[in-house]
Amino acid sequence: MQPALLLPEIIIFAGGLAVLLGGSFLPRHRQWIARAVAAAALLGAAATAAVAMAGTAQTGFSGTFTVDTATGAARVIAAVTTLLVLGVAGGEIAGSPRESDTYALLLFATTGTMVLAGTTDLLVLIVGFLLASIPLYGIVGLTGGASGAEAAMKTYLMGALSGIVLMLGATVLYALAGGTGYARLADELPAAPAAAVGVGVLCVLTGLLFKAGGVPVHFWVPDAAQGSGVTAATFLTTVPKIGALVAVYRLVATVSTGNDSWLIVAAVLATASMFLGNLAAYWQRDPRRLLGWSTVAQVGFLLVPIAAAGRSDLALPSLLFYLAAYAPTNVAAFAVTAALPKHRELAAYRGLARTRPGLALALLAALLGLVGTPPLAVFVGKLTTATAAWDSGYGWLALVVMLNSLLSLFYYLRWFGPVFARPAEDTQGFPRPGGAADWPTATAVTAATAGLGLGILAGIVWAALEGPLLLQG
Repeated sequence: MQPALLLPEIIIFAGGLAVLLGGSFLPRHRQWIARAVAAAALLGAAATAAVAMAGTAQTGFSGTFTVDTATGAARVIAAVTTLLVLGVAGGEIAGSPRESDTYALLLFATTGTMVLAGTTDLLVLIVGFLLASIPLYGIVGLTGGASGAEAAMKTYLMGALSGIVLMLGATVLYALAGGTGYARLADELPAAPAAAVGVGVLCVLTGLLFKAGGVPVHFWVPDAAQGSGVTAATFLTTVPKIGALVAVYRLVATVSTGNDSWLIVAAVLATASMFLGNLAAYWQRDPRRLLGWSTVAQVGFLLVPIAAAGRSDLALPSLLFYLAAYAPTNVAAFAVTAALPKHRELAAYRGLARTRPGLALALLAALLGLVGTPPLAVFVGKLTTATAAWDSGYGWLALVVMLNSLLSLFYYLRWFGPVFARPAEDTQGFPRPGGAADWPTATAVTAATAGLGLGILAGIVWAALEGPLLLQG
């Protein structure tokens, strides 16, 4: 037993308990204290995880959890992203009856995301999945009113089904390998019946893709992004996929030893997510629903390096860098919608640049970042993932990445086009700076700046991600 290996997770979970219990005794006008405690826990966990990344890779808890560069990067990204989500929440739910409860659920779900990123055992994978999922249902329901209740029900039903399928897959793989550790799976599954292995792995992948928001269990994402509050929408489209996609990478790298068919499966899922997410986003008028479909497409891009697992040295670093780039970029886009909560159609943003130029520039940086425009960080992520696909022999997949990046430009243009247009006389006015809206505005600017800074400093970040990458099998 090495509990110190889980110190970041322990800090965040303990912070969640402190916020949950302490918030019950705080008056409504002092709930900001709970937010400060949550922020302190996230900062402490991020710092601890960053320090651990500088050391050597370690495995603990009887080989069920590994702390390597992938785990450390996922921890830092998840903690910092949740910290940005608190900035969005500061403008949306400040003073609400369930404010501290929401902060606690955010911390618990982030803990589950971190567990997913580091697990090398199917049983711990199930625990991480449940810990990341159950609080998410509450977050969606607490922050969206009547529409949030509907979104929470859809998310819960899809999540419950995906969880059952994941546990079924874990049971099948346990029966075939005689154990649940990834090292055991790598040794035993090549000799097991291929059809049974296929059922087990596909079931586990289905559960993880629910957390990531990718095809074929993506249906809940746009509904939840539109129907829930912006705090929930920002979190659910960003943080869970960090741990889920690292977990998918570890699983695919384990089962594809001597069997490249699983890399083809990842490539097909990546292609389906990219095309479906981008094409469905074309017809959306609600900016949050558009971003919901956008995140489905982004999962497709993030699955590309997984298709190159074991065949390109760029695969894992490109996945981690893309996650680090996507997280602040996506938060910036949602934070703009939180700063303008009454503007629920793309056309309502007409003339924003003339009234709120700072907010308009943050939105422009976020949307161009999601497209993959240099020097913004997502551009480096897309370039390196496409290169990883090309190196691994999937030139067609690299072309799919480029094509879908071009396709996404057109529906993002439908949003930031009106932003820089001359305002119409009947256009709804934009609120002036001040009050609760300052929190999401500051978050949008901060996150957009982070996306730009990460792109400029991509070489330094990339060098850190090429450390001792250990994937325990």
